[in-house]
Amino acid sequence: MGAQQSKSSPETAAHEKAVLDRLQTLKLEDDFVHVSREKSALFGNGIARQPEQLAVEITQDWQSKLLADPKNRLALSALSSANPRDVLTSRSTKIADQHVFNVRIPFEGAPITNQRSSGRCWLFASTNVFRVAIMKKYNLDSFELSQAYLFFWDKLEKSNYFLENIIDTADQPLDERLVQRLLADPISDGGQWDMVYNLVEKYGLVPQTLYPDSWNAMSSSTINSIIIAKLREYAMILRKLVNDGSSTSAASSAALSEAKAKMMREVHLILTLTLGPPPSTAEDFEWNFVDKDGRARTVRSRPHRFARDISSAEFRVSSAAIASLVSLVHDPRHAPLSLMTVDRLGNIVGGRGVTYINVEMKALKQACVAMLRAGLPVFFGSDVGKFSERGQGVMDLDLFDYKLGFNVGLYGASLDKAARLRVGESAMTHAMVLTAVHVDEESGATVRWRVQNSWGTEIGDKGWFVMSDAWMDQFVYQAVVDPRFLSKKVRDVLHREPVVLPLWDPMGSLA
Repeated sequence: MGAQQSKSSPETAAHEKAVLDRLQTLKLEDDFVHVSREKSALFGNGIARQPEQLAVEITQDWQSKLLADPKNRLALSALSSANPRDVLTSRSTKIADQHVFNVRIPFEGAPITNQRSSGRCWLFASTNVFRVAIMKKYNLDSFELSQAYLFFWDKLEKSNYFLENIIDTADQPLDERLVQRLLADPISDGGQWDMVYNLVEKYGLVPQTLYPDSWNAMSSSTINSIIIAKLREYAMILRKLVNDGSSTSAASSAALSEAKAKMMREVHLILTLTLGPPPSTAEDFEWNFVDKDGRARTVRSRPHRFARDISSAEFRVSSAAIASLVSLVHDPRHAPLSLMTVDRLGNIVGGRGVTYINVEMKALKQACVAMLRAGLPVFFGSDVGKFSERGQGVMDLDLFDYKLGFNVGLYGASLDKAARLRVGESAMTHAMVLTAVHVDEESGATVRWRVQNSWGTEIGDKGWFVMSDAWMDQFVYQAVVDPRFLSKKVRDVLHREPVVLPLWDPMGSLA
């Protein structure tokens, strides 16, 4: 801190000399850099070595020894002719993971929903939580809220959110990591619980029969590619307007607002023509249905009023209770009882930011059990692709015996849950709903969990999955719970200053 230059230590001087010696081995010829192999490279840890080639002779020796073992020849025949996971699936594990639970919410909701070829799991999981109280209120056997309605407004709002972030970061170089992260994923299908709250708070809810899925809601890749291409084009235009510098501040602000308004109108046009015009938030709708007693009924409401009318005295569910739910996460990279948020992660400008309370896995599971004992479904986020099988709907660490097939296991001690997050091996990829748990009657330990998925009835056990408790420990990252089931110590975390994670952090992954 001062004007006087600090002196280099002997270790620093030695390191600098090694670097200079290394640079002297570089020769520039014909615009290429040629690296001499005469001297060993000195790495930061003081290890001197040269990068090593993979010798062909060694690989041939490996292969000869590998195929000399009859067990490996049998493995070659089996593993090369089918999906290795199918071959290595443990039959005993699938048999052991039964759909038997001694703590179960009395009303799970129906039908099993299907997000099809889209990344809308968070919207399906959240509306599956919301619908339970509505179904009880109106005496329904089967009911869905419109996921497409929230999807429409989420796409539009995310586009606006993206453009505002582009304007705000226009002074940064285009190749800056944050700018590149924004451009890489402007309007993902995915989302988080706080983002659902933002949508419902601003636009309300409607029954699915009033705004069913269009083809593009069920298969979103085409409209995503169209809108993303336009948003990246808009980003370059807005950055140029900000950095032009030829106008006054007021004129520049007006020009930005005018340009962005035109862009948003074009995005709205694309969404309306591909998803269909959604019900107006300012007009009444009429919902006609038949309850489970066969009685024809009609409800007249508006999206906001319909959302506020979510209520069930039996389950103590209301729109206010839903608004108060909090996200617990288990992120072992950070200290327990810390509040975390993700910079620039959201969907609505001025809306609620994404916030997590980091807790130990034991506390997260205890809160989930308490929710289920109270008859309440639990929205949760996990890395669904790891050690899971879609046919019977099993998620279990013992599901695939990689050691048997390859003599190599996965996830040793050096790649624990925290390390998997750090190196990009795992993240929240999918949101689902917990509706039951099996608790050991003697020890009180949780054994397995019942999971309501949104992949249709052809996947899993008619759409249901079973999750082992050990799998939950390793691959569940989030659960959304009622704060009344949390200790005061955990609730008080909400009043702390949050740890702000960068947008590219794994906790910024959208389920």
